[in-house]
Amino acid sequence: MSFEKSKVYFGSVQHGKIALFASFAAKVEKITEILINQTEIEEKDKIAIKMHLGYYDGYQTIPVFFVRRIVEALKKTGGYPFITDNPTAVYNAVNRGYTQETCGCPIIPIAGVKDGYTTPVEINFRGFDSLEMGGVLKDADVLVDLSHAKGHGACGYGGAIKNLALGGYSGSTRWRKIHGVAQIDKYWDKEKGSPEHAKKLVDACPYGALHYNEEKGDLIRNYHNCRQCFTCLEIDHDIGAVKLPKESYTAFQEMMAISTKKVLETFKPKKVFYLNFLIQITTFCDCMGMGQPSIINDIGVLGSKDIIAIETATLDLIKKEGIIEKNIPPYFKDVNLNPNEDLHPFTRLHGPYKDPYESVRFLEKMGVGNSNYELIEILAPEETAEMKPPKMEFEGEPTFF
Repeated sequence: MSFEKSKVYFGSVQHGKIALFASFAAKVEKITEILINQTEIEEKDKIAIKMHLGYYDGYQTIPVFFVRRIVEALKKTGGYPFITDNPTAVYNAVNRGYTQETCGCPIIPIAGVKDGYTTPVEINFRGFDSLEMGGVLKDADVLVDLSHAKGHGACGYGGAIKNLALGGYSGSTRWRKIHGVAQIDKYWDKEKGSPEHAKKLVDACPYGALHYNEEKGDLIRNYHNCRQCFTCLEIDHDIGAVKLPKESYTAFQEMMAISTKKVLETFKPKKVFYLNFLIQITTFCDCMGMGQPSIINDIGVLGSKDIIAIETATLDLIKKEGIIEKNIPPYFKDVNLNPNEDLHPFTRLHGPYKDPYESVRFLEKMGVGNSNYELIEILAPEETAEMKPPKMEFEGEPTFF
């Protein structure tokens, strides 16, 4: 860990005056401007804005209002920004308000319209030799990692790392390799466990995280749905057919760190910056394609040149804010709300094996970034409260009156 602190810029949703200069939008603009000035963007550079455009009925992705402002700020550099995500999200983005007209730039599938425009990157991790990274990332000169902070079923948290680790690759890589790495460990002994025993475990799981394949005699665990309530271990206690290795959960986090590092190796560090929006923070990620109650109060926006610093600061601020207990979904039966235990809100929700800091620690050990950060607040409420606002003018632009 470096003793030199990385800078993380913070804009709170709270404001000190009812004035445009003190608003959240003004803070987003200022932080974006600071980061652009710290980033080497040359004229005609192709700027990939990697964000998640959501699915189906999901409306809690980053509002297009902010996306357009960030795009317009990037255009002033002389570069050519474009938004990129997986083909399905791009194709349906219009349903959530994202179009070339509203965003102000093209929206391009990260691996082509058939999800086959990829470039292999070597990893050699847990039996997987390589991953297929989206070819559009190879084509870009600059990367803007624009992320919505929220919970995630498989690892507790999804932010800047998850946005690149999963969203930067083809669908087959994302699901069969990156998510699939959790299935490498043996957790079901078919020699000890009978089909009847397996079905008993399936029926007992309160989260529907177990499935029995009768043809193969395999008990399959869905690590995304598992909350580590250990009901299966209790039922299996005298038989010993089931294991619940923590390594299976952390393997996914380590794989995310590896896949993120491979994306970042495509770009010069001086040509990358990160923005995390800590608003409408939900229990699960935007991949679920549905609206969810906010589980954490809105906090603000963070920006940095360091992915480890911004992710650490994001998680720290979420931990400090705490859970909105009344918004915990009723199907969560084992939420640990013990105030005497020092747990992150997403660990309390998703289980003890899903530490949201895990992928951040793995990536830092790989030499990417620094968790030692300095939080610099931009246009703090205390500051703007003392500033004299200009005269407020309503309907100042052309109207029909």
